[in-house]
Amino acid sequence: MFIWLVEFADSLQIFNLFRYITFRAGAALFTSALIVFLFGPSMIASLRVRQGKGQPIRADGPQTHLKKAGTPTMGGLMILVSVVVSSLLWADLGNVYVVSCLLVMLGFGLIGFYDDYLKVTKQTTAGFSSRMRMLTEFVIAGIAVFFMMQAAGAGSPDASKMATSVAFPFFKDLLLNLGYFFVIFGAFVIVGAGNAVNFTDGLDGLAIVPVMIAAGSFGVIAYLAGNAVFANYLQINFVPGTGELTVVVATVIGAGLGFLWFNAPPAAIFMGDTGSLSLGGLIGSVAVATKHEIVMAIIGGVFVMETLSVIIQVGSFKMTGKRVFLMAPIHHHFEKKGWTESQVVIRFWIISVILALVGLATLKIR
Repeated sequence: MFIWLVEFADSLQIFNLFRYITFRAGAALFTSALIVFLFGPSMIASLRVRQGKGQPIRADGPQTHLKKAGTPTMGGLMILVSVVVSSLLWADLGNVYVVSCLLVMLGFGLIGFYDDYLKVTKQTTAGFSSRMRMLTEFVIAGIAVFFMMQAAGAGSPDASKMATSVAFPFFKDLLLNLGYFFVIFGAFVIVGAGNAVNFTDGLDGLAIVPVMIAAGSFGVIAYLAGNAVFANYLQINFVPGTGELTVVVATVIGAGLGFLWFNAPPAAIFMGDTGSLSLGGLIGSVAVATKHEIVMAIIGGVFVMETLSVIIQVGSFKMTGKRVFLMAPIHHHFEKKGWTESQVVIRFWIISVILALVGLATLKIR
């Protein structure tokens, strides 16, 4: 919204600031954090009253989690509201990538909200039908990928080829052109990212900090990929318009900081599927838009590890009747081994920082 103030730059030079993505990203981060800090307490109080018993706690989980009974969930609503409002204020809403990524976030957020609603009202850890949930996610993600693909492919044959191709880190010219199958691939990345963050969200503060780290990393990537000079220097794919996504991911960092204030142990509120699905979907969408889908697996390595632990655990039990981990997702495995919750959380944060640095290093190593 505020970007239109650039039109008055000839009369008042200070309005030139609104041209710069870096300025608007910083302002968006501050705005989203402020929204959560101001309205978080009242939203938590309202959710506590409305939910009564709060989020159900797994009976087969670590016994230390039983003391969390009664903690309200759906805290992702605070994040959703702050990200959307801040993006509306500071991002360019005429940008296809911005609109597509925000629509994925909202769509996934609605799915997560319905899932949380079923869990709270029925007091069970089983929510929305997994098949219907996944199908809905793929439809939303597929539509977003299609529009981003069309935007990236406009202008020239080379751009059209790049729009439907998968780029590989460490190789400056290696592209795998999937044609219209890229829609399926892109949707898989977005849905996978959303559910991976959802698996990770099991301990106070465990998911939100790696999400902020990933958001910061992709903010850098989006800014560089959307700038012809930087993209050419680093020999990465130049995707005009994606620089604007820096503003959007900045709102995620701000909202995450605000949410962490209330989610720090002992958590006053849980993120719930409302937050984890929407945030994962947004980060996955930015990865697809910037043509860094594979780098997403590096930067979001903690999310990948959590997802793989669930797949391995389920597959092993079905095929052999034996479990590989004491409990899945893997953060519960370490709890069962005797790690305290704070040890698991902080050590996973450290791993996230290291993986983010490795992922950003791929920008230069070509």
